[in-house]
Formats: sequence, structure tokens, C-alpha cells
Amino acid sequence: MKNFSELSEREILCLAIAGEEEDNRVYSTFAEDLADRYPATAKVFAEMAQTEATHREMLNELYKDKFGPELVPISKGDVNFFIKRPPVWLTRNLSLDTIRREAEIREAEAASFYVKAAASAKDPAVRQLLRELAQTEMTHEEIAADLETKYLTVDARKTEEMTHARLFVLQYVQPGLAGLMDGSVSTLAPLFAAAFATHNNWKTFLVGLAASLGGGVSMGFAEALSDDGTMTGRGAPLLRGLACGLMTTIGGLGHTLPYLVPDEWPNAFLIATSIAGVVVFFELWAIAFMRTRYMKTPFLRAVLQVIVGGLIVLITGILIGGA
Repeated sequence: MKNFSELSEREILCLAIAGEEEDNRVYSTFAEDLADRYPATAKVFAEMAQTEATHREMLNELYKDKFGPELVPISKGDVNFFIKRPPVWLTRNLSLDTIRREAEIREAEAASFYVKAAASAKDPAVRQLLRELAQTEMTHEEIAADLETKYLTVDARKTEEMTHARLFVLQYVQPGLAGLMDGSVSTLAPLFAAAFATHNNWKTFLVGLAASLGGGVSMGFAEALSDDGTMTGRGAPLLRGLACGLMTTIGGLGHTLPYLVPDEWPNAFLIATSIAGVVVFFELWAIAFMRTRYMKTPFLRAVLQVIVGGLIVLITGILIGGA
């Protein structure tokens, strides 16, 4: 791997050409990825891609004048200057924040490269072009702001904000809420069946803990493997699986933890079960509220679906445990 100071002007120009070509492809990929979800922002990145293509042509013309048509086979990975970053542009359905952050990093890195390259260039024409490109890259954030002013009207911004909110619900809230419902409701029967069958807090806690953790793992895998997000736009399967699995476990542990009340305490079972019952009450109401808040379910319908369903499962567990 070469140090930057060891590069010739020919190698510097080849690196610059390769960098502009890569930026052009990355911004074009971003524009394509955003076209359906955020069409106004997609136009911004399409314009940025065109700007990078223009830079590449300018560098190409200068290179041909100085060194001929054959490019030196050198890339960023051959030079001890560029930071190696994960190729986020290969992932579909990236968030707007991730895409804009990647663009900012690329522009800052390009500006730094051109400043250093211009300082080491001996040929006046090469030095002049590199300085111009350095200035362009340093002000590219202003160019991006101009492009947003041009394309992102007030209506477009509102539309993109609504789309972003819908995607947030689809990618994170929905799997998390599904996990919370499953953990809060499905663990009621085994937990309270064990409680009323044994009247032993510690044993009941172990049953609840096993049900919560097992349910979390099961729901997490089920959500992550349901689809890869490419066709549905539901986001990264790993994140969805983590959200669903974690919320499933939390939902089950909420009414399991009260059974850590030591069995040696007077009326330990009654205390633990009373606390668990109160926790269940607030859990079910919280889920009903979240279904109304995020899923736009009418509140009375959410109450009927969640609270009535949860009470049926709870009573089932109590009846089985007390049989």
C-alpha cells in the first residue's frame, strides 16, 4: 500500500477519476433507491450524480492531454489515505439519514483529497484543476442545499415526511408492537397456570422467564425470516427481528418479574399475583393506546381486541392452573 506522498501526478489523476466515477455510481444508486419513496430527494441525488460525471470528464480530458488514454490501475484501497467504509449503497431501502450522511462523508473526503493532491502537484494545469475541484467539493453542501431548494418544495417536504413516518411504523413500530402484544398476551396463560398450580413464586418466575425468552427468540426469528424487505420495503430483517424479539421478551417479563417476591414473605403469592395483575392491566391498556396512536386503530376496537383477548387468555391460565 502506497503513502500519499509517494503518488505521482499520473496516479493522483487516476485516483481522482476513479473517485468521481464511484461517486457518480453511488449517487445514481441512491437516486434509484429513493425514486419510489422520496422522489424529490431522488432528483437531488440524480443531479449530484451528474455533477460527479462532469468532474470525471474534466479530469479525463486533462489526463489524456498529459499522459494519453491509458489509465493506471490504481484504486483507493491501494493508498494509505482513504478510510475504508462499509458499502452501504449496496443495501436497498436505506433511511434518508444514512444516505445523506454517506453523501456528506464522501464529499468531505473528496475535498480533503483534492486539497492534498493540489498541494503536491507540480504541473500548473493539474494543480489548477485540482484546486478548482477542491473548492467545488468544499462547497458541495451548498450545491446540495440549492438542489433541495430547487426540488424540495413545501408540499414535497410534507409528502416525504409522511412517507418517512409510514416507513418508521412499517419497519420498527409494527414488528415491535406485534412482539409486545405476543409477549404480553401469550405468556399470560402459562404464567398464571403455573402460579395457581404451584402457589410458588420462584417456580412461577422460572416458567414466566422461560416463556418470555423463548417467545422472544421465536418471534424474532419469525419476523426476521418472514421477508428480506426487498419487495415489501419493510426494512432490514435483522433490525425488525431484534425489535420484535426484544419487545416480545419485555412484554412477557413485565408480569413475570413480580414473582421474584421471596416465598418466605407472609402472603408472598398474594402479593406477587396482585402486582402481576396490576402490571397486566397497564400492559394491555398501553398496547391498546399504541395501536390507536401508531396503527390508527379506533380506540374502542383496540380495547376490544387487546384487553378482552388478554383477559380471555388470563382467565384460561387461571382456570387451568386451579383445576
